[in-house]
Amino acid sequence: MTLASVNPATGETVAAFEEHSVDEVERRLAGSAGVFRAWSARPVAERAAVLARAADLLDAERDALGRVMTLEMGKTLASARDEAAKCALACRHYAKHGPAMIAPRAIDGDASHRGEVRHLPLGAVLAVMPWNFPFWQVIRFAAPALVAGNVGLLKHASNVPQCALALEDLFRRAGAPPGVFQVLLIGAARVESVVSDSRVAAVTLTGSEPAGRAVAAAAGRHLKKTVLELGGSDPFIVTASADVQRAADTAVAARIVNNGQSCIAAKRFIVVDDVADAFTAAFVERMRALRTGVPMLAETQLGPLATSAIRDELEAQVHETVSRGAALLLGGHRLPGPGWFYAPTVLADIPRGSPASEQELFGPVASIFRTRSVDEAIAVANDSPFGLGASAWTRDPGEAERFAQEIEAGSVFINGMVASDPRYPFGGVKRSGYGRELGEWGLREFVNVKTVRTWLVPASPSSSTE
Repeated sequence: MTLASVNPATGETVAAFEEHSVDEVERRLAGSAGVFRAWSARPVAERAAVLARAADLLDAERDALGRVMTLEMGKTLASARDEAAKCALACRHYAKHGPAMIAPRAIDGDASHRGEVRHLPLGAVLAVMPWNFPFWQVIRFAAPALVAGNVGLLKHASNVPQCALALEDLFRRAGAPPGVFQVLLIGAARVESVVSDSRVAAVTLTGSEPAGRAVAAAAGRHLKKTVLELGGSDPFIVTASADVQRAADTAVAARIVNNGQSCIAAKRFIVVDDVADAFTAAFVERMRALRTGVPMLAETQLGPLATSAIRDELEAQVHETVSRGAALLLGGHRLPGPGWFYAPTVLADIPRGSPASEQELFGPVASIFRTRSVDEAIAVANDSPFGLGASAWTRDPGEAERFAQEIEAGSVFINGMVASDPRYPFGGVKRSGYGRELGEWGLREFVNVKTVRTWLVPASPSSSTE
């Protein structure tokens, strides 16, 4: 099998890589197992120093690395540069704070003993990562995992092999010993065999529901820890008290982030009747004004979709939603010419049971839902199989508290756009997955939280319960 790097703006294949052989995968698995003990035994300050050097490289090479991202998956060059900078921020965060996060913590005992909790690495963590944020998705697993003393194995999406190899080279140049961070150039069909290998301790996956189910099932058969970050159909609620024009500005940015291909992009715009007409008019006007084009150009705001299959699926979802009775306020079609471009699209009057009501639309397509009250807005927001992020716009503190408490999501942003941040936990509920990345919570997903109790004098036999 060949892994092809195809430019989404032109449809041209720019590079191709042969899949790793069985022998090469074995060599890399053995390398991970062989280096783990030495890497985990290193002082945490030395592991943190590798992350700090990786951050310096990401900053120094953000233009070149950004071009690789844009070339392989079509995000605008400006957003690709920003992605490299965000990766540097995360590496520095864990270089600075990671040692404290895994430091032993004393537990109150009594005069007879002392107790502590230690955070020890598990081993090799296999990361099955998607193409949409080809550097950020990887760094947010790798930075906490490596500083904790784990080693990383990356099975990246098959359409971004150059990004995968660039990351492997980045950690090598930052000083990670051979085997600490390695890429597996394999297709999805071979993931289960790697998951089942006894040298793999845990698995993290960001991707689709089918991929999540398959990896979780394989890991479950071998009793291995998993973290899953899956799809999202994030609500964006606008109440009568909101700053409608500011909300509309942010709504467009939140819908087209990464050319609309983000799990935490706002997708369902839930607006109360009092401001629905004003918001809809402002939103459609701003979506219509977007500059779609070649992602390498500075003036481009919206680039192509990553693959022809993604565009075909989005086109079918929009067509079916409109055929069931939705109103098409803008767009609704692919753009002519080379590449996989889709027009900015706005749908309204979304019928229940249609794709725009129940599925994740991965691309620059927004769905507007009108509601009569905040109560109904919360109900519509929660009427989804997903629960990743949510944004709510209000000037009423009581409404803000209700949104924070009642919306079923892993993140709720009040008067702001949903975004991941290395300081905060990131993940979802319901069919958006389980477990957390980032913050101290993400770091501790892949450590052995070990209880250690030391008696100062020999303990007397006593009865106990589990």
